[in-house]
Amino acid sequence: MPKIIKLVALSIRDLFISIGPPLLIVAVLLILAYRWIDPQPPKTVTMATGPAGSAYAEFGKRYAAALKANGIEVVLKPTDGSLNNLELLRKGEADVAFVRGGSADVAADEEAGLLSLGALFYEPLWVFYRAELEHKINHRSGPLTRLTQLKGLRVNVDKPGSGVPAIMGRLLRVNRLDAEGAVVLSHLEPEPATAALEAGLVDAIVLASAPQSPLVKRLLRLPDIALMDFDPGEAYVRRFDFLSEVTLPHGVVDLAADLPPRDVALLATTTSLLSREQTHPALRQLFAQAAQSLHSRGGYFNRARDFPNTRTSELPVSAEGDRVINGRPSFWQRYLPFWASNLMERMWLVIGGLVVLMLPLSRIIPPVYRFQVRRRVFRWYGQLREIEQRVDTRNGELKALLHELDELERTVDGITVPLSYTDELYALRSNIQSVRERLLATWA
Repeated sequence: MPKIIKLVALSIRDLFISIGPPLLIVAVLLILAYRWIDPQPPKTVTMATGPAGSAYAEFGKRYAAALKANGIEVVLKPTDGSLNNLELLRKGEADVAFVRGGSADVAADEEAGLLSLGALFYEPLWVFYRAELEHKINHRSGPLTRLTQLKGLRVNVDKPGSGVPAIMGRLLRVNRLDAEGAVVLSHLEPEPATAALEAGLVDAIVLASAPQSPLVKRLLRLPDIALMDFDPGEAYVRRFDFLSEVTLPHGVVDLAADLPPRDVALLATTTSLLSREQTHPALRQLFAQAAQSLHSRGGYFNRARDFPNTRTSELPVSAEGDRVINGRPSFWQRYLPFWASNLMERMWLVIGGLVVLMLPLSRIIPPVYRFQVRRRVFRWYGQLREIEQRVDTRNGELKALLHELDELERTVDGITVPLSYTDELYALRSNIQSVRERLLATWA
């Protein structure tokens, strides 16, 4: 039994010695490829969101929860809005951010390496005003429908960093309301602006936010606050390609309370999730997958699975975003956890190349193995030849030479080789016996 164990141990050792060099080459190449491809993402990522209470801030919390399940910590950075978010992306102070359509400088941001992970949702321009203005302006009860009706009124258009003032500036300009004093503009943040509207300190406020915003939900339910019905919305859409015409359906906010009491036409931008080109591809994939989960349901302005999409993104869509939104999950994603599927997806080409490399390398393993086994036998031929030379030249004493041959034979008897190589061992024993016979014949 011990001899069998010894044979197995020696065979395993010979095998490892034989395959060691190819495995070492493959291991070194695999390590170098891993360091170059860098398949595993950082554990922390920074996301620029928006002001407190905004839809951006609320969605940011949901993204953080979604990525936490994969071991990624999302650091949420509150901002003034889209323009501020773009600035953080350009400076590299944020990895991903929500950006409203019409905010980006498409040519410059594309050159700067900003990518879209998909369009997420419509973000209407909500123009809320005090309902009492309807009687003053229309001389009857009925919604305001044109921006020109805001002439001379106090209108809050959000902080400059939010992007709303820039969009409203363009809309006011085409309505010839950009002259000094045509509209009295202020730049309060959404929450103070809402309080000012309720207190009568401003006549109207403009918010650009998804309907999930707590402020929007609140304003839609206030009886003394009304929502402007944009007419004609199609004219704005034809002039500004970042705008879409959407409808807030009758009763969609609250069927029991009949809110809103009629269909309301609104103008909307499309908010996209942008990332930097330097953001790790695996993180872009995770955010795109989270977007698919968080924004695919139907809403006030869209049917189920209208979002996320790649049709309405101003900037180029990243390969990860396009694959998640328009493709199907890969084989690895369906059956492996994130870290393993990500590793396989990013390393499979390298692994395939190494398999191809192993094919020619594997051809050297059998001869190396044969050499390793036969070396245990052939190494003693050198000593046998030295004894044979001394026999031929009669250099030495008979007793001493016989003792050396006996010692060599005992050593050879202790050699263990696989059965397929025993002929080499028997040949060595036969040669030892031949030298012994010559020695005895020479000294006879």
